[in-house]
Amino acid sequence: MRLKLVGLLIILSGLSACSTTEKPIKKSDNFSSSANALKNQATNAQSIYQLAVNREGADKIQLLYSARDSAISEKNWPLLERIGSDLELTASVDQTQNRLYIAYAQKQQNKNDQSLIILQSLDGQLTQPEHFAWHQFLTASIYASQNFPKKAAPYFFRASETSTKNNIDIPQLDQQLWDNLKQLSSYALERFNRGSVIQQGWVNLALYHQVYAGSGVELDQAINNWRRRYVGHPAGAVLPKQDENFVELAPLNIDRLVLLFPQSGPNERLGDALKAGALAALDKQNINEAIFIDENLSTADIAAKLDQINPDFVVGPLLKANIDKLTAAETLINIPTLHLNTFDGDTISLQHYYFALNPEHEVEQALEHFLAMGYQKPMLLAPENTNGQRLVDFFNQQWQRYSETKPQIGFYENNQDMPKTISSLLEVDQSKERIKTIKALFKQEVESETRSRSDIDVIYILGDAIETRLIKPYLDVNVSTFSERIPLYASSKSHSKQIDSTDKGDLDGLYFTELPWMLNSQITQHNLREQYNLLWPEQADISQRLFAMAYDAVLVINDIRQLSLMPGNKFSGLSGKLSVNSNGHLQRVLDWAQYTNRQIKSVQLKTQRPVPLFMQSASGVKTIN
Repeated sequence: MRLKLVGLLIILSGLSACSTTEKPIKKSDNFSSSANALKNQATNAQSIYQLAVNREGADKIQLLYSARDSAISEKNWPLLERIGSDLELTASVDQTQNRLYIAYAQKQQNKNDQSLIILQSLDGQLTQPEHFAWHQFLTASIYASQNFPKKAAPYFFRASETSTKNNIDIPQLDQQLWDNLKQLSSYALERFNRGSVIQQGWVNLALYHQVYAGSGVELDQAINNWRRRYVGHPAGAVLPKQDENFVELAPLNIDRLVLLFPQSGPNERLGDALKAGALAALDKQNINEAIFIDENLSTADIAAKLDQINPDFVVGPLLKANIDKLTAAETLINIPTLHLNTFDGDTISLQHYYFALNPEHEVEQALEHFLAMGYQKPMLLAPENTNGQRLVDFFNQQWQRYSETKPQIGFYENNQDMPKTISSLLEVDQSKERIKTIKALFKQEVESETRSRSDIDVIYILGDAIETRLIKPYLDVNVSTFSERIPLYASSKSHSKQIDSTDKGDLDGLYFTELPWMLNSQITQHNLREQYNLLWPEQADISQRLFAMAYDAVLVINDIRQLSLMPGNKFSGLSGKLSVNSNGHLQRVLDWAQYTNRQIKSVQLKTQRPVPLFMQSASGVKTIN
């Protein structure tokens, strides 16, 4: 929860003021003067806290309260948590309120598991509406911060209902609730369209904004109807600002489009693939003028051309170095732009978006499937290079959010190193050594068969198409016949239309993620694929993927603002199902396919958002050991 200093003071002071059960501290002239005198000696929360530690009785409590207020204003969350723990030892303190303070301090430190445990421990003790409203709000904020909008929604609704009914002021509640609803799909919203009038009012307002997002007139009519139906509803507080934002949701009117692609140098071939995809998409767009500019020109030359053209939108550049260059010079700062790569710096404009064929999207999609299937011990095989290490690190980082087990990792330096890596990871080499020892003890022939380790329950290959075709047979040979077959998965790097056209190899049973464009059975635009194959029958895989990327980039720009303000919405394209996150980066969900009988078959695999460990422990869900 990001709050300005004033907002934080209001929120936490509101929590203090809401208590009606805290026993008042008996004041006397001596008490007031001594406590105030001590407080005046301190300069910050820490020094006030040190004074409190050395005092007793009422003076100590009052100093702890003062230290608590100062810790909030200074955003000193560890100290706020410590003060709450000290106050917990004092019988005269409202412990429900105090534990809400502790939970809040922990949440601000990203100790979400501990904060949830405290909040859940307060169930049944929330007799005061103020306590209940804040409890629900804090719980909802934690779930929302972890990107679980459906889980957060009921808590937000209850906080809104209670605060409205009892006239309790919770700053940021309305805005956070509204931001959370914007993460939900229309289907999810419909399922929440029940219960109290407050809840239905919020849901219907969100549905109106989704249904009529592209029509300003219809949206205005719907909101006017909403106002008449839900007089005095708390959602009215978000309407003025949101109405202004949603005016911008109407499809962009793009009359003049600039496409910044590499048209010279070593990446000219990639630029040609992008240009072909863009031209194919322009046939479906109502854009009067499209101008291609070489992104490898100097910044000054690009700026001069843009000044002359005055475009409504820019697609590109592709190369990260050129994105960095134009960002540093602020060449595109006033032009809506969809860059065709990731960007690691600070975005300089809310009109800038980033679209990359990012392999991390596939890794995350595979991980979510593994967890949905209940796999507990994955093994990853990756080349020992920068890209392989990056993807393994990403998988590890994400996996540790959801599981206490550690994946088995195998890096191979080259093709010759693969058998040794696989044999070692599966502990087949140890089995062979045991067989060799046993045979040495007996003179007669001993029947034997190697055994692989049985705890590995899924294998994920992060190699390219050639490497995958070498790895798969090694896995088939080294997995023990006494064990069940281990499911094998790979990324789109494992799939090559060029190689598959002549040799699919021994890949039977392998699952992989892939762009819909690369899976002919998943493409609804069959004519487009047929035309492409006629024009470029020998195109490299990277060129085909860039064609799909540019095609989607040109088609998605009309609706990109709507996607950015409604993250639950998706655009179905040749490169996958696209959505826009809060940082303006396009996320992709790819299709699943499987090699079956030397053919590729599209499949539907179970995938769902996993539950983080801190939620598992707080909810009593059994974690993996």
